[in-house]
Formats: sequence, C-alpha cells, structure tokens
Amino acid sequence: MAIEEPIEENEVEKRIVQDSTEKYKVRIENVNGWYGSKKAIKDVNLNVKEKSVTAFIGPSGCGKTTLLRCLNRMHEMTPGAHADGRVVVDGIDIYDKSIDPVVIRRRIGMVFQKPNPFPTMSIFDNVAAGLRLNGLKNKTIVREIVEESLRNAALWDEVKNELDKPGMSLSGGQQQRLCIARALAMQPEVLLMDEPTSSLDPIGSSKIEELLRTLKDSVTIIIVTHNMQQAARVSDFTAFMYLGDLIEYGLTNQIFMKPEKELTERYISGKFG
Repeated sequence: MAIEEPIEENEVEKRIVQDSTEKYKVRIENVNGWYGSKKAIKDVNLNVKEKSVTAFIGPSGCGKTTLLRCLNRMHEMTPGAHADGRVVVDGIDIYDKSIDPVVIRRRIGMVFQKPNPFPTMSIFDNVAAGLRLNGLKNKTIVREIVEESLRNAALWDEVKNELDKPGMSLSGGQQQRLCIARALAMQPEVLLMDEPTSSLDPIGSSKIEELLRTLKDSVTIIIVTHNMQQAARVSDFTAFMYLGDLIEYGLTNQIFMKPEKELTERYISGKFG
C-alpha cells in the first residue's frame, strides 16, 4: 500500500508492527470519534484480517458509519468532528502527524450509501477521474486501468460499448458498481463501503454482494450494513456496535449462531434495533 511516500524509510521502519504472525491489514486501537463534545464511538479495538470482508452491524446511531469514516480520516472533514487513537494500516499509523490525509483517502477507497457518479462526466471519465487528478497522462495506461476496473466491478460487459454515455444514465445498481470501479481504479488495498446496497433493488443488491465475494481476493473490505442477512451472507467477520461501543467481534458464523454477549444475541434475534 503506497502510503509510505511522505515518510522517510527509516521512520517507516520504526512504526512497523512487530507481530507478523497474523496478516492484519488494519489495526484499530483505542479509537474514539467525536462530534464536538459528543463522543460517538468509544475506545474501539479490533484487528481486520487481510483479504477478508468485515461487516459492522448495529442499530441506527450506534457509531458504525463514524467508525468507518475514521478509517480513512474522512470523519475529521465534518465540521467540529475529530478522532483520537490509532488506525494502523500495513504497519503505518494513519493518524501520525507526518501522514498526509489526502494520501490516505486516495489509498483507502470508499463507496457511499447512495451512488454518486460525477454528473457531468461519461462512464469512462468517471473511472479515469482519480487517475488524471493524480497526474497520470498516458492515455493507453488510463484506458487499460479503466477497463480493468470496470471488469473488476462486474460492469465492463454491460457498458463497454457505451463508455461515452453519462454515468448518470446507468441504473442505480450500475451506478453503484461504477462508483466501485472508480474506487478500484486507484488500486486501493482497503475498500470501505457504507451501506452500499441500501438504495438498490434486490437485483442490484445481489450483484453487489456477488461482487464483494470476488473482490476480497485482492482487497480488504469493510462494510457497514443495516441488513443482518446481508452481513451473514457476505462477511467473514462481524462487529456488533451499540451506543458507540464495540460489543462483540468475531467470525460471522460465531456472531450469528453462538454470540458470547447477551446484547448481541438480543439484537441478532430481533428483540431490539
């Protein structure tokens, strides 16, 4: 993951996590998220395994999205919001003062709840936008990356003859896959997804879920979902949050079949939420 560039090599080496027995892509250590004086997430600790899908579940307002946005420093873009603690990605603390948050947001991709293609751009230009913004001018390489990204987002076959059409001309599900392709074009190693199917019909949702199963072979995925059935279908690990606290985290099968915490069992069984 190319987030080392702003740091001298010897400084990077000092921050490498020594425990290499587990391939954790992301380590969340005592993370708190604030909106002004209100603490929205409280001392969250969990490790996200490389090339897996991790789901954050819990009732509305429990801190799922806040935690997700802390993982690429988007939370601090909200006026009055800030976070503390450590988020370590590939051994680098992304909250270190020497780290440029813009670089972090380029390397840790994010897909939002509602599809948000750039409205004035074509399908092709939507995917190529980030590449061009980062100074890639070789048209052949840009075309190759756009095609590869659309293929990886399972959209190429549907749009390959319509690349000049506006991105907004696509269906809702296609627009969301276009946004995924746009994120993948930056070749992230972590992809954050904030309820990416909540505005889609069942067919569109199913295609996104199928895509997640494929993408995890090459990218670590963290998804917020309000749909417990979806979490059970697509994730390898599940974190249950409630009122800003991380209540339980483990293998998805364990969380859904034999949770350790009574609160988790009550939520999974539909007794509240």
